[in-house]
Amino acid sequence: MPDHAVSSSPAVQAQLDRLWSLSPGADVLGLDRITRLLDRLGNPQRNLPPVFHVAGTNGKGSTCAFLRAAIEAAEKRVHVYSSPHLVRFNERIRLAGELIDDAHLAALLEEVLDHADGLRASFFEVTTAAAFLAFARTPADACVIEVGLGGRLDATNVIARPAVTGIAALGIDHQAFLGETLPVIAAEKAGIAKEGVPLVTLAYPPEIAAVIDRIATERRAPVVMQGRDWTWTGEDGVVRYHDAKVAIAMPIPTLAGDHQRDNLALAAAMIRNQSALRMPEESMAEASRQATWPARMQRLDRGDLVDSLPAHCALWLDGAHNPSAAARVADAFIEAAPRGPRILILGMLANKDAAGVLGAFAPVVDLVVAVPVPGHDEHDPQALADQARGMGLNAEAAGDIAAALRLASTAQSNVAAILIAGSLYLAGEALKLNGTPPD
Repeated sequence: MPDHAVSSSPAVQAQLDRLWSLSPGADVLGLDRITRLLDRLGNPQRNLPPVFHVAGTNGKGSTCAFLRAAIEAAEKRVHVYSSPHLVRFNERIRLAGELIDDAHLAALLEEVLDHADGLRASFFEVTTAAAFLAFARTPADACVIEVGLGGRLDATNVIARPAVTGIAALGIDHQAFLGETLPVIAAEKAGIAKEGVPLVTLAYPPEIAAVIDRIATERRAPVVMQGRDWTWTGEDGVVRYHDAKVAIAMPIPTLAGDHQRDNLALAAAMIRNQSALRMPEESMAEASRQATWPARMQRLDRGDLVDSLPAHCALWLDGAHNPSAAARVADAFIEAAPRGPRILILGMLANKDAAGVLGAFAPVVDLVVAVPVPGHDEHDPQALADQARGMGLNAEAAGDIAAALRLASTAQSNVAAILIAGSLYLAGEALKLNGTPPD
């Protein structure tokens, strides 16, 4: 599925329009175009601060958020590159702690596009080149870079010598690009491994771990795997990270959901297995308290959508666009709202597994309200509601998020919580309507 971006800045929008006219208009994997584009730009990727490079199906963005928070807690400046954006394109590029401003972004996009003639570079490749230009020109102590899609052939994988690489949770997603099975997908993610650079991973089933070990061995990258080289435990409100040399106690993450403990521990293991930055142990405890990552089990506690609901009803937001993510978010939803009716407002892109996502939420929600995902190829809301009813769920369709909230809040007068989920693009629409875009 192609990226979608608009801007309220005329200068940025002019470059986005130009980009759409030049790019192939769809996801395209491969390193040839980005390599040639960066070469024309003077290879800025060779002049970045130490890079923390993170892949994974789910949780890579949250891991990046913990890394950023830890590095900043150590009083260091950090660049962050992530995708997709939720409301503003600027969210993808954070320079030394601040979102890139419109004037700087427009100038960077213009410069990259001036050098992209004839390459047919994709939207993501141009964005990546712009980010690397900005990072190379702006002083900072580190870069946290999230893989866009896969790993081996992702545009971010042109970085030859990161400080450390990591792989978060794995699941089935983007099958048209990455393959239909977890071992094949794992091999693509492990493609970020680099010679001599630690590759830090979570614990996976033996057949998945074997694939990652094989790819890393071929690339002469040491693998640092949970359960074998490091562990974590959680009890009494504390996450305790352990490796052969140290134990670090961190509070339960502020980010909601038990799965965030995995992501916090992975970030700690990545920090422990790099030597480019000196990081005090207490920075990880502070990261657990301070990390934020919009639209990942985010409770909306103020704003226009919140004000439209009864005072007793909590409004939550997550992407949850594949079955493995939905299963974790469903568990978090129960934890967030243990009593009273729970309602799911669901909108999904057409290439996503609606049955798998509905199946994950079926045991924990009392009503599904299906909605469109504005501006995208989507599962038709009425068809999605019919599919939910076919699975034994109570379900309705609504024309937009506002209508869905009205329906949800009147369907059951004592509704305890509503979750908007199924697509990060839908989450972005909710944040925009609520008047609370990421900053």
